[in-house]
Amino acid sequence: MRSDTIIRHDGIQALRERLGPVEAERFIVLINRESFDYTEWQQTLWQNESVDDVFAMAKKHSEQIGL
Repeated sequence: MRSDTIIRHDGIQALRERLGPVEAERFIVLINRESFDYTEWQQTLWQNESVDDVFAMAKKHSEQIGL
């Protein structure tokens, strides 16, 4: 199991790679500013979608980004 420090480091690195340093910092500020419950959001995110619909969206997204 990875330590919290490693997870934080890897998360910031992933944000910086994907968004760049400025937008990564902006994202962190936005998350800290809002009362955002990630667990609650995940529980309701796809509640009106079937597994097949979610799979199709994921497949389309991966094709768009070249995975």
